[in-house]
Amino acid sequence: MQNLFQPEAAAEVISRIDKLQPTTQHQWGKMDVAQMMAHCSVGLDMASGRVVLPRLFIGRILGPFVRPVFTNDKPLSKNAPTDKKFVIADKRDFAREQEQLKARVRQFHEGGEAQCTRHPHPFFGEFTPREWAIGMYKHLDHHLRQFGA
Repeated sequence: MQNLFQPEAAAEVISRIDKLQPTTQHQWGKMDVAQMMAHCSVGLDMASGRVVLPRLFIGRILGPFVRPVFTNDKPLSKNAPTDKKFVIADKRDFAREQEQLKARVRQFHEGGEAQCTRHPHPFFGEFTPREWAIGMYKHLDHHLRQFGA
C-alpha cells in the first residue's frame, strides 16, 4: 500500500491536486472542491499533531473493529461518514486551499515518522507513523477520486 512517506506517493498526490480546477465537480458527496481540500488539510494537521482531538466514545467501542479500513489495501468507500469536526461547510478560496493542501502534503512527507503525531485518531485509535502515512494517502486518494483527479 502506498503511503505519504514515499516520495513517489507524495509527488503523485501533489500532481493530482494540481489537476483540480475551481470548477471541478464532485462525483459524490456534498463538498465543493475548495471545501474538500480544506477538509483534507485538517486531516493532515491531525496526522502531524497540529490538531489534537479527543477520542470519541463510539470510536473506543467501534474503532478497533473498523480500524483496518484506514490501513488496508482497499480504497475508502464513497459517502463514508465524516465527523462533524471535519466537515467544511463555509465558502473557501480555491487557490489558497490548493496551495495549503500541497504544503501540508509536503510537510507531512518531509517530516516523516519523527514529525508524525503520537496522539490517537479520534475514532480509530492508536496508529504507528506508517499507518498514519497509509491512512492519509488513502484519505487523499479518496477525495481526489471524488473530484476525478
